[in-house]
Amino acid sequence: MVLKNTGINRAGKFDHRSAFTLIEVLVAGALGVIACLAVMLLSLYSSRSFVAIANYVQMDERSQLALDKMSKEIRQVQRLIAFTPTSLTFLDADGQKLEFTYDSAERTLARISEGTVTNIYLTECDSLEFSNYQGTAISNTFDAYDPAYVTNSRLIQVTWTCSRKILGARLNTESVQSAKIVIRNK
Repeated sequence: MVLKNTGINRAGKFDHRSAFTLIEVLVAGALGVIACLAVMLLSLYSSRSFVAIANYVQMDERSQLALDKMSKEIRQVQRLIAFTPTSLTFLDADGQKLEFTYDSAERTLARISEGTVTNIYLTECDSLEFSNYQGTAISNTFDAYDPAYVTNSRLIQVTWTCSRKILGARLNTESVQSAKIVIRNK
């Protein structure tokens, strides 16, 4: 004899063939969806972080390469002949004009030399500023005196920041790059 709606069989034992209830299925499904959503959000956040880190490393490498090239050339010039906060014009070792110019509209730093083509040293540059100083250091500081004349400049400082869009938004900006470069051939 089977007792109705109790799940107990004739032997008086619990019948193990009973199924899940609708509420149990809904709760299990909801927990599964929440777990999948958490995994998706974590992977999305991780992938954005990895893209941002790779972008930062690439911008830093490009800035370092531009700074190395520019420093090498500035160290070997004869003298500075014209100066603005966004451009420098030198007389190089061969007596030719050598110019470094920042174009804020194009966000580029370009090297222009007489008789050769223009080389773009840096792109995606948000701001860039040149400063010029004498070679004489101010006592107890890391600063130098401003030159009385442009041709007296022996120390050039360049400072810039760069940024790039990631997934349509300007999310990460490179830290400020700055260097002081000494003109050696004076």
